[in-house]
Amino acid sequence: MGESVKAFVVLKHDTNVSEEEIIETARVNLASYQKQPSIEIIDKLPKTPTGKILKQVLRDLYWVDQEKDI
Repeated sequence: MGESVKAFVVLKHDTNVSEEEIIETARVNLASYQKQPSIEIIDKLPKTPTGKILKQVLRDLYWVDQEKDI
């Protein structure tokens, strides 16, 4: 439906790692179907009051700079 896989990563405090290092670690340690083609590091995941991740908010973050919205 026009969407692709993207991982949003929240780093622990005092952790300094790049997106390339995360992708390389995944390439070595995960099966090919588990690897994420793109990664974005964010400060925190948007959650509901009960703690569920708001996936639509993450999708909206991606579509802000895109020409076409699905």
